[in-house]
Amino acid sequence: MSGDDRELLRHHGDVDAARGLADFAVNVRLDRPPEWLRSRLAEALDDLGSYPSAEADEAARRAVATRHDRRPDEVLVLAGAAEGFALLPALRPKLAALIHPSFTEPELALRNAGVQVERVVLDAADGYRLRAEQVPDEADMVVLGNPTNPTSVLHPAEEIRRLLRPGRVVVVDEAFIDTVPGERESVAHLAEPGLLVLRSLTKMWGLPGLRAGYALGDPRLLADLGRNRPHWPVNSLVLTAVRACCEPHAIAESQRAAAEFGEHRAQLLAELAGLPGVEVVRAAEAPFLLLRVPDGRRVREALRERGVAVRRGDTFPGLDADHLRVAVREPEQNSLLVKAFRDVVERG
Repeated sequence: MSGDDRELLRHHGDVDAARGLADFAVNVRLDRPPEWLRSRLAEALDDLGSYPSAEADEAARRAVATRHDRRPDEVLVLAGAAEGFALLPALRPKLAALIHPSFTEPELALRNAGVQVERVVLDAADGYRLRAEQVPDEADMVVLGNPTNPTSVLHPAEEIRRLLRPGRVVVVDEAFIDTVPGERESVAHLAEPGLLVLRSLTKMWGLPGLRAGYALGDPRLLADLGRNRPHWPVNSLVLTAVRACCEPHAIAESQRAAAEFGEHRAQLLAELAGLPGVEVVRAAEAPFLLLRVPDGRRVREALRERGVAVRRGDTFPGLDADHLRVAVREPEQNSLLVKAFRDVVERG
């Protein structure tokens, strides 16, 4: 593995998207938070004249704990799941196994801190299926996404539990699990030693500009994770958003949205799979699809010329320039994507 690929690891879908393009590169459900959440955040603006309080932090952790049947001391509120990845070096792993293809921020954070990293690249021919025996025994940290970005594959919770062992931390990025009906295969509720689960509010609630999320794990593990954080690491708006998005009405809305994602994804998958030369990972469970098309770079650029932005895939370890990731949108928007693809792959 060469250090020269770090700029690729820093690449994210917001770079592929640009104002004026139909955005299929960024996996966020809404272009702004829902009205009820905006109202809650607006009400919290008056709190900005004071430092975030311990009471507000405790209230947010209590809300998360209730949502996941955990204790409040098993919750750490984060400035987005990305902060959780940035904190991983504080756990002082000697060898971190990164399950790929997957979100690249954890590897980047660990390598930048001088941690030895070993990539465990899942096999496309095997449907990018997680197999615990592929992970080196000596790895004292394992990082994976579930469902995985960008493959959209959902790994069985029992296979994830097979990764657990004394002296090892297993980090599960569940940033997209709330887009899966019933949050199937989530391990967020499991109080297992060494299990660290990271959650994000960004994708479901249209909050990429706020940076809100949380970690779930053993209190001692969370204390180690946050040992180098500054005072007041998350702001009052984040604490408000975390509480609001854990309330029953929000959970009910996310469940409805997850069901809609499933319907829209199935339709989009079928239409894209019917195009000549377009391969789709069919085991998709997240609000995006991984495609492989011949001459992928040309296809991506041609889509852009037609006003459509998709996520390049070659920045993910284990994928190449022929891979593209596309977000699942409403049927009307998805039709625009399919039409653009058809124009490109059938007409060149």
